[in-house]
Amino acid sequence: MRKNMTTNSKTNKLLYFVISHPGLSSSKIHSELDLGVGLVTVKRYLSKLVSQGYIISEGKGRATKYYISKFFKLNYPVDIEKYFKKEVDERKIETHFNISLIDDILTDTNIFTTEELTLLTSLQIEYLENIKEISPDIYKHELERLGIDLSWKSSQIEGNTYSLLETEQLLKDAIEAKGKKKEEATMLINHKVALDYILEDPGYFLRISLKKIEEVHSLLVNNLDVEKNIRKRIIGITGTNYRPLDNEHQIREALNKICSLVNYKENVFEKSFLTLLLLSYLQAFTDGNKRTARIMSNALLISNKHCPISFRTVDAIDYKKAMLIFYEQNNITAMKKIFIEQYKFAVNTYFR
Repeated sequence: MRKNMTTNSKTNKLLYFVISHPGLSSSKIHSELDLGVGLVTVKRYLSKLVSQGYIISEGKGRATKYYISKFFKLNYPVDIEKYFKKEVDERKIETHFNISLIDDILTDTNIFTTEELTLLTSLQIEYLENIKEISPDIYKHELERLGIDLSWKSSQIEGNTYSLLETEQLLKDAIEAKGKKKEEATMLINHKVALDYILEDPGYFLRISLKKIEEVHSLLVNNLDVEKNIRKRIIGITGTNYRPLDNEHQIREALNKICSLVNYKENVFEKSFLTLLLLSYLQAFTDGNKRTARIMSNALLISNKHCPISFRTVDAIDYKKAMLIFYEQNNITAMKKIFIEQYKFAVNTYFR
């Protein structure tokens, strides 16, 4: 006896059927897919999936055909634990930089769902109300506190062993932690310098450019054994078989396209998130790419009078896994969840 499926499991089964059988009509889907429901119900499920943005319809009446949307390709559910149970060589992945993401998919696709944008917008309104109620001195103090948290977490994600308390002592009192490498202190100090550079003239970052990204990267890797400017050699990324572009001209072209995409987007959250995602994905520099992505993402928030993000409570391994899923599958769900959670944390923690 066949077990009855829930409505949710039926729509999921229907969704994955459309993935493997694009361009079919509702009647054809009904005849080939056994959901145990009538044609009218199948049409209702299809309409729901269209309204959610997971599939698109082309044609009219009986000639209507269904396809997976670009949004779904970016947002389909990924079981992270199950995904990383497979060793790196066992995973079926996108091994090369996918320029069509920038040229086509991300250009005319909404990054956030209506519900996600509603949440982010409500948090932004809360942030604006909060800063109305505090003095300039308290705002400055809170911005400094957030900056310390961001410098610490951004560096920790890259392997820095300073604690948050040690980072605070370093950035506020210029006291280096005992038993730590000089390079670790330099990495943290460079974050503060880069943030101060942004805060000197936030309006400068209303639009991003290759030049501005290179400026921030140069500040972040200053006095570290890291090459500045666009890389001229091949690099590999630990833990994945994804390989970024290896040609300086192509890297420069892709970076300009990323800037054009971000500047084209009107929603500030999309601008910030895409910058965070795509600068990490491109790996335009020999090192310091994710650090640059996090600072540039915040530069866009700050310049547009949005609450900056410290990433303080994100787990470093979870962050790296979320990025790897995007590198390998071009899927944004895990990284988007981190971005939303960290924005919520920032609004609820600072400037209150």
